[in-house]
Amino acid sequence: MTSQPSLAKEDGRPGDPGTPDSPVVGGAPHGSGGLQAGLKNRHLSMIAIGGVIGAGLFVGSSSGIAAAGPAILLSYALVGLMVVSVMRMLGEMAAARPTSGSFSAYADRALGRWAGFSIGWLYWFFWVVVLAVEATAGAKILHGWVGAVPQWGWALIVMIVLTATNLVSVSSYGEFEFWFAGIKVVAIGAFVVIGLLAVFGILPGSDNPGDGFAHLTDAGGFMPKGAGAVLTGVLMVVFSFMGSEIVTLAAGESEDPRRAVTKATNSVIWRIGVFYLGSILVVLTLLKWNDPAIVKDGSYVAALNSIGIPHAGQIMNVIVLTAVLSCLNSGLYTASRMAFSLGQRGDAPRAFARTNARGVPQAAILCSVLFGFVAVFFNYKWPDTVFDFLLNSSGAVALFVWLVICFTQLRMRGIILRETPEKLTVKMWLFPYLTWATIAMISFVLVYMLTDDAGRKQVLLSLLVAAVVVAIALVRDFTRRGAVAQSGVKDEVTAE
Repeated sequence: MTSQPSLAKEDGRPGDPGTPDSPVVGGAPHGSGGLQAGLKNRHLSMIAIGGVIGAGLFVGSSSGIAAAGPAILLSYALVGLMVVSVMRMLGEMAAARPTSGSFSAYADRALGRWAGFSIGWLYWFFWVVVLAVEATAGAKILHGWVGAVPQWGWALIVMIVLTATNLVSVSSYGEFEFWFAGIKVVAIGAFVVIGLLAVFGILPGSDNPGDGFAHLTDAGGFMPKGAGAVLTGVLMVVFSFMGSEIVTLAAGESEDPRRAVTKATNSVIWRIGVFYLGSILVVLTLLKWNDPAIVKDGSYVAALNSIGIPHAGQIMNVIVLTAVLSCLNSGLYTASRMAFSLGQRGDAPRAFARTNARGVPQAAILCSVLFGFVAVFFNYKWPDTVFDFLLNSSGAVALFVWLVICFTQLRMRGIILRETPEKLTVKMWLFPYLTWATIAMISFVLVYMLTDDAGRKQVLLSLLVAAVVVAIALVRDFTRRGAVAQSGVKDEVTAE
């Protein structure tokens, strides 16, 4: 990868982080056509906290426990360490230069225009596919409650409601996300507290005898499937962490982006510690890891049932639905803001960069949700062919994004120190050693996925799509440079 630190200034393109003509610098709109600083600090705080709690935590944790036993805690800890490191790197760049394009805009500046184009479109693609996945998941729950409305009808209703929310204003997105995330946070917090009381036998009326930490070792030891199962667990839990970076995109529309980003990146450690490690620890101490109920009912429902909480399944359905709606809401917001940033930089249709009087990028939102609707249709019409391809070809994009963030931060540190050293308020720990260690870990996960049947399909198809996008980016870059060079020759001839 070749660094082009002066490319943004040479091009004079709008929307580059920190350039004078950027519509959003420090959260303040420059001109009526820019994004508005409509997100309050409480919105950003809850987006940051709730961003790490996805539906995957509630739904997918039982598979991880079955695959690795109590050692799944190490899997979550390893992935958590990786995410904390990536978020610290992203926080360093976002605190210095907040922008709606986040890591795509930074990659554009640090690695070259092709990198910003490629990772921006791949990230957009990832989230519009997620829209279809989450809309379908939410529709299944709602159809179970109100069967008179067909499942596709519920998916359509959910998508329309959240599209309308995002179209009204950024503050309406923030308000919805504040309450969605709030429900998730309260639910997980209550689960951890109640569960720990039951674990130690001090919860009144609990049906669980409370064996302390005995269940961590009493069914074949802490690593009943062997040390290799920890790596298998990593593959199963890594994607449930995707979304923690959303706060850095949202910071560009906040009242005080630098403070919000700094606070979010500083708190990511305890958020992952409490919500992921804390809640999974409660499950593993309330039940033996090989209890059939964990796979049958789901890890959290099984844990609540063991305590004697009535209607645990329906309670969890409400929480999962909230997580799904939160993911849908944030996914649409994230995809549209990435499209907006790409439009600003000339890497997407210019219409994407236009905002209405309320500071909402209408075209970017509608285009994103349109692709989401098409993906939902594919999910119902051709789930095992077309939609399966979409799902797998976006499966490893999360890891690609984190890898690009790492390489970008290696270059951006020097650019920030050279141009605006006073803005380096958040610093990556042990730079550059921990950055390189994180790159090595992400690369290892990608390589290890090739040894897994499902993982291999995701990596290869994601690499195929990434290769196509990068090829398009390089051709565009080559064509653009040729046009600039030819224009320069014509200017010289005219001058003579």
